[in-house]
Amino acid sequence: METLDRLTATDLVAVMVAFRDGLRAHQAFINRLNVYPVPDGDTGTNMALTVESVVQEIAERDGRTLSEVSAAISYGSLMGARGNSGVILSQILRGLADAAGAVDAGTGLGPEGLADGLARAADGAYAAVQKPVEGTILTVMRAAAHGARATPPGTGLVDLVQAARAAAAEALARTPDLLPVLKSAGVVDSGGTGLMLLLDAFLHVVDGRPLPEAPQTPGLAEAVAPVRPATPSGDGGVGDLRYEVMYLLEAPDELIPAFREVWSGLGDSIVVVGGDGLWNCHIHTDEIGAAIEAALQAGRPRDIRVTDLFEQVEEERWVQAAVGTAAEGEGPEEPVFCAVVAVCTGEGIRRIFRSLGVHHVVNGGQSMNPSTSDLLEAIEACKSEQVVLLPNNKNIVPVAVQAAGQASKPVRVVPTHGIQEGFAALLEYDPEGDADSNAELMADNAGRVVAGEVTQAVRPSVCDAGPIEEGDYLGISRERIEVVAHDLADAATGLLEKLIGDGHEIVTVIAGEGANAAGTRRITEWVAQYRPEMATETHHGGQPLYPYLFSIE
Repeated sequence: METLDRLTATDLVAVMVAFRDGLRAHQAFINRLNVYPVPDGDTGTNMALTVESVVQEIAERDGRTLSEVSAAISYGSLMGARGNSGVILSQILRGLADAAGAVDAGTGLGPEGLADGLARAADGAYAAVQKPVEGTILTVMRAAAHGARATPPGTGLVDLVQAARAAAAEALARTPDLLPVLKSAGVVDSGGTGLMLLLDAFLHVVDGRPLPEAPQTPGLAEAVAPVRPATPSGDGGVGDLRYEVMYLLEAPDELIPAFREVWSGLGDSIVVVGGDGLWNCHIHTDEIGAAIEAALQAGRPRDIRVTDLFEQVEEERWVQAAVGTAAEGEGPEEPVFCAVVAVCTGEGIRRIFRSLGVHHVVNGGQSMNPSTSDLLEAIEACKSEQVVLLPNNKNIVPVAVQAAGQASKPVRVVPTHGIQEGFAALLEYDPEGDADSNAELMADNAGRVVAGEVTQAVRPSVCDAGPIEEGDYLGISRERIEVVAHDLADAATGLLEKLIGDGHEIVTVIAGEGANAAGTRRITEWVAQYRPEMATETHHGGQPLYPYLFSIE
């Protein structure tokens, strides 16, 4: 293929299509790089959907000129932006589109125009974020722009893109030095990784280079670790605020600064992009109504989307650490040598178990003990020669042992007393290993977890922690009732104070029925204040009876 010195409208369309294809291929890999414990969706997925909207808009408009294609890119990215990463990416694409639309249609987009576009993209991305943080996609984008600008006059299009890509790659490699959250996890920034594919798409079109193949996702299992996050807004962890609110806002440009100011007091991860009367707005907040009312004061909001971040568990640490994932449902399509059956209740917990590779989930838990026949039915339904069984409740262990003895295939019981131990056990699960070796490794890992739970007393009583009244909240370790309190958050933080010891690094909070955003925030703030060396994860489990489950490692 002959290299290009300038990009036509057709070439620019090809870049967008190649970028979309690259994001599709790398989507799972980029998602697994995301270390935020309660993600704003999935970074790779959001970026791919944003560019998909661009490609669709181009196709619908059937533009023939650079100006027409640029307008489609700008509008498609604004309208289709998903999540924080998608909104920032939309501003990057709009910067490039503005530069392409400004050149003479007869000359095409050359090196100088592309360098200008990269500079506009970087400026637009930084302007979109209320409190920019280095070590993110912003850093990588700015480095690409600087790399292009640093090339000497007369540099050809291929060399300019190559220089931009080299500078971006160097910046991406440095992101862990700029964000401790990345260094702790042993990964580079996920958004910046996705942005590299845009430069690869340019090289694919102008020089015929193949798009890079996606690395094997399971290889990240050892690299991705849970940490307290830093978001692109710099305001704090996304796990602290419950809802993501997004909408398109039709409002005069001059009213947007005041609108931003109002939003700055309502939440974080604030991104507002657009212009000429149409704006794409994104925020994480606990105050849905106020976030929407702010738009009504400035103009007219539409296409309002509200997402409960606690419900998004696709990027759970356990999913990131799992070697493989199973689709939502009651078992994998392909048989394995050794399957896992787990007992649990709660929609979120079931989803996590399945994502970790559990083949059959039996409904059960505290006060809901499954029968021997229930467990046997699940064991026999597994498409495997052997099975490991996780009872996840001390009262169910004897039934599990009984079911294992009656099964037609070898079954080993890992005597997990709670789902916390069950999750930890699954981090050692090998579907091609035998039941004996799996059970040994899984039991060993489960034994390293310090587990606790908070529930509510149903009758008056007394314990070593003091008298108990009906309705009191009880903080319980695996040995005893450790805390009695009238307030849910007080019981939770009091229990953590009892359980956390020297050498502990991670607190995982699993919110169930009865939990609330305010209480969860008090828990995470308590850890940040009194155990600042520890990382905190918050996940939605949906389990009944226990508003909070804790796993300390």
